[in-house]
Parts: sequence; C-alpha cells; structure tokens
Amino acid sequence: MRMTAAAPPRTGRRKVLLAPVTVTPAKPLTPSHLKGLLWTDVMFRATAPLADVTFRYSPTTYHLTEQTLGFWEFLDRTEPDLPYAALSEEEIGELYVRFRACAPPPAAALRPYAHQVENEGWVHPASERVLGLWRGHYARLGMHDPGLTAHQPPGLGTEEMIERLVALGLGLDQRSSGGPVYLDATRHGLPLRQIVTADGRPNYLACALRELLPLAPAHDEVVLLYDTELDADYRLLHRVLTQLGPLVHRVPIGRVPIDGTIRSARHGGWHAHTAGALLRAVGTEADADVRRLGVRLYFVAVLGPGQAQSFRTELLHRSLDRARQLLGRTTERGPGTPALVDDLRRHRRDHTHVDPYRLTSSLLARARRTIDRDLLSTVYL
Repeated sequence: MRMTAAAPPRTGRRKVLLAPVTVTPAKPLTPSHLKGLLWTDVMFRATAPLADVTFRYSPTTYHLTEQTLGFWEFLDRTEPDLPYAALSEEEIGELYVRFRACAPPPAAALRPYAHQVENEGWVHPASERVLGLWRGHYARLGMHDPGLTAHQPPGLGTEEMIERLVALGLGLDQRSSGGPVYLDATRHGLPLRQIVTADGRPNYLACALRELLPLAPAHDEVVLLYDTELDADYRLLHRVLTQLGPLVHRVPIGRVPIDGTIRSARHGGWHAHTAGALLRAVGTEADADVRRLGVRLYFVAVLGPGQAQSFRTELLHRSLDRARQLLGRTTERGPGTPALVDDLRRHRRDHTHVDPYRLTSSLLARARRTIDRDLLSTVYL
C-alpha cells in the first residue's frame, strides 16, 4: 500500500476549509436546501473566531455539470424569448421540472455552453436571475454570501485534475481506448466511480475534484457538508483529500421531509415550501434578529442532523418565539472576550470546526438563564 507523508505541522491559527455541496441555480431554495445552508453558515461564523476559515462555495465550478448545461440548452431550444430577468424563482423552477422530465441532450449540444462557461465565465440569464434572488434570501436570513454571483473558477482544468488523480494512484483514465475516466479507490474498499464520460462530460464529483484538489493541501482541516443521499460520493472525496495531508471530516445533513416524504426539487411540489414562502410565513412582524435566530434554532437545533421530522410551520413559529425570548435575556460581555472563545471551543469535539448542532442546541438548554449577546451577534444575527 502506498503511504503518503503527513503534511508538516503549521504554526499559529489552524486553517480550515469549509466545502458544502452547492445547489443548482435552476429552482427555488427548499427547506432541505435551507437546512444545509444554515448549518454551514453557523459552522463558518462560529469557527472563524478560532481559526482561519476558507468558505468555498462556487456555483461557477459546477455550471459544467450536465444538469446545469442541459437546462440552459433546453431553455434556449424551447423558450428562447422568455424575459428571464423578470421571472420568479418558482417560474424558473417549473421550467427546470419540465427539463428533468425529458431525455438528456446529446453531448454535442452541450459543448458550446461548456466552452462559454470555461472560457468566458458565461452564465445563462435564468441562472443569473435565480442567483440574484438567492442573494436577497441570504440577506434577509443574515447568511454570509460566499460569492453567489461572483466568477469563481476552480483551480484545475479537467485534464490537470485527471493527471493529479492518476498520479495519486486514484484515477483510471480509459479515454485512449474510447472509455470514460474513473475515480478508482477500489484498493481502499470503495467502489469504482465514473467521473467523466467517454464523450467528455464531467459529473458533480469531477467538478468537486477540480476545485478541492488544489485547495486542500493548504489547509489543516477540510470539512465536507453534504446531503446524506450523496454519501457514497463524499466517502470517495474524503479518501482522495485525506491522501493530500489535511484532516478531512464529512458532515452529512439529512433532508427535510414534506408531509413525511422526501422528494428532490427536480420533481416539483415545492410551491408552498420555498425560501420565499417561508419568509412570507415568518411575516414582517418578526424583526431581523428574531428572524435570523429563529430560523437557525429551527433548522439546526429542532430538525437536527437527521431527516426524521417533516417541515412544520407551527414549530418554525415556536422557534421564532423562543428566539424572541432569548434575545430578551442577553448579557453584554464585550466583543472578543475570552468567554466567547470558550463558549465556542466547548462545541468543537475532536476537530477545529465548531459543531452547529451542539452549539445551537445549547442555546435551548433549560438551565441557561442568560445568553451572551456577543455569541448571538457573532454566530446567529
């Protein structure tokens, strides 16, 4: 078995890379999406006082996937004259549902789109519109915007990524004989996984490798946050990145069932449960601090890491009421005090990053009489 030398110890603050799964900008944000985004936001803001944190969330990197390029090709072929800048995310999402119900387009139809993305940083007007609307949701929910509308290309091209993977002993490139490219971790007991088709189309995992292979070695710890249904792919990604030196942690986050059923957004049925609908349900009577703390109490502490509980509007409102109570009994200890750092460190377990569930659940402890205002301002508001 090939052994990889451990990275030399670094001095000073540890460096942490947060790499959550990205959401395809083709539909509304649903409760499942919001749960993952809010978990990542709490982790980022809670870990930042303790370490140097890189929050890598680049829609640009994943525009090359077939589901995104295919959607854009479908729109230009079937609805070339729609005023996308004036559509709602629900209207664009309905078009996405129509696209996913069709047969995928041929590779040749996607190549011009891939060329524009790679060489010009082009984004279809429909996805530009969705990303702009998401920025508004982020602002109302007080979430850090890691660059939703920024051009953030990955550090490696597809060819460079494949070369590095092969050099690590984890790539199987069969293109010379007309075959695909595989991520091959079979010697570690993991299944063979195709990442680039024989006709050159990369999947989500290939795009993630282009982004994370050059970033991971510069960090002490890498945290992968993702939907539990992607666990097989993220086990493979964990294996690859570990071989580059950093400690790698996987944080699977369960989806949020609607009326007891977990459904992908590509099937529709989300109209009453989008981020916009949720914000309307919260209502204008909730001030910004109550809204921001309340949704985090609900999606992080109440729903927890699993996926057993369905979305319930009454529990969301109960969390808003609890947020209002907590905000009414805060204490001021001064920004940057050791007490804040101690509060955060208690919820790290055996890693550098802060566990969002443990930290947020601690706010709801019955024995906790007061809440540090600095903790709330730093992490939740």
